[in-house]
Amino acid sequence: MNERERFDKIVQRRQPTHHSFFERPHSTRRHFFRDTLTGVGGFFLADRLARGETETLGSVQPKNTASSVIFIFMRGAPSHVDTFDFKNISGVTPSNFEPESFMDGAVTLPMALLGNTSRVLDKLAIIRSGLAWARAHPLAQTWMQIGRNPTSPTGRIAPHIGSVVAIEKEPERRPDQAFPTFISLQARNISGAGYFPVEYGPFQTYANASGLASASHPAGEAAFQSRWDLLHEIDSELRGEGSPFGPQASGMGNLYHGARRLMFNPSVDAAFSFTNEERVRYGNTGFGNAVLTARKIIEQDQGTRFIQIDSPGWDHHGDIYNLANNPNGNNIYGRMAQFDPAFAALIEDLDSSGKLDETLILACGEFGRTPGPLSAARNGRDHYLQMFFVLAGGGVKGGQVIGATSDQGGRGPGAFTSEYGWSRQRDIRPEDIEATIYSALGIDWTTVRYDDPLDRGFYYVPVADDDVYAPVDELWA
Repeated sequence: MNERERFDKIVQRRQPTHHSFFERPHSTRRHFFRDTLTGVGGFFLADRLARGETETLGSVQPKNTASSVIFIFMRGAPSHVDTFDFKNISGVTPSNFEPESFMDGAVTLPMALLGNTSRVLDKLAIIRSGLAWARAHPLAQTWMQIGRNPTSPTGRIAPHIGSVVAIEKEPERRPDQAFPTFISLQARNISGAGYFPVEYGPFQTYANASGLASASHPAGEAAFQSRWDLLHEIDSELRGEGSPFGPQASGMGNLYHGARRLMFNPSVDAAFSFTNEERVRYGNTGFGNAVLTARKIIEQDQGTRFIQIDSPGWDHHGDIYNLANNPNGNNIYGRMAQFDPAFAALIEDLDSSGKLDETLILACGEFGRTPGPLSAARNGRDHYLQMFFVLAGGGVKGGQVIGATSDQGGRGPGAFTSEYGWSRQRDIRPEDIEATIYSALGIDWTTVRYDDPLDRGFYYVPVADDDVYAPVDELWA
């Protein structure tokens, strides 16, 4: 049995199933005694872990090459065959895309869309053997953020990958670090902390040249401090550790303290405000401002370890190439005009400041789009499972391509994986990217926490006990 066959077999076996009431299995008295005695015997014979403890299921060695992550989430699902797995299709691909080959022909980029990004190709690792699990936006978007099936039992209470990073990295925070560990910029409908305490959820904000909103007070710092002290005299016991209202109230108390650390803080001004010159370099768009802000947050070294930036609008079912009739609309030209300058500037500036080597950058959507000809009805591309992942920094070896796609099945170039490009010899799934993020940050991806409300054990990466998913170590080759 090869690795792909083993993967398919385990995934099929571990898929959650649901039966209607009338389909549920009948239990006999014999079944009752068998299951009861098995449980009692296992209770005394097994090595038990107390609630709240953790364990690791494998002898793995995380890479530990990055201290932080910037995740650029291209919501709506960009077309892989028009971007990082470019296919020049006669009679379909616009002539003004101006494709140009790099790296001895290993990469072809449409210069009209990714001309700036071509400058940093030597820093990029492009995965073309990516495969999503679902083609519905809400399901696949959540899947990408929590690294598991959202409809599974633990998927319903699962925290965002950034929340796992936050709770793991909390012990490493220095007393002088004031920024939230997990920050989201321009993000809507972002997954939250799940069953984790609320303070490990994303600090959600929007980039603004004037800085972080409400980080000062009109009456001045002295007056604000006086009011802060009065507030704590009144109800600090109700929001502190051991609050009579439970852990949620304590969590809100921690959020209050975190917000206070951001007030009147010069590091906040340095990270969250920017000049017009900086804004223009990053494309002078809301998305570019967010990418610029993420870079400045990383450079301030104030404890932020995971940043998610949303780039919406990639759902190009219709008029994907319609530049003449709708030059500023929702087409691939408009989206790439925002993405390309900001993405390239981020990598160049982090490299110049020396922060790229310790910052893992990931850019992807939730799935890809149909290859081959455009849809006859709307001149667009529809939902498709094949997808790309683009990574840079954090010790990742740039100037490489992992995996390849071909025209298997007659669906058009880019339809299916023809070369996997990594040791597992199968498509690379969102869970593998999740494991890659954890490995880069020095987090053991086989960790299981026994603090979940379902008492099932929460696996950082699903099915770790069967070694189903793994980091893409070839990124560091």
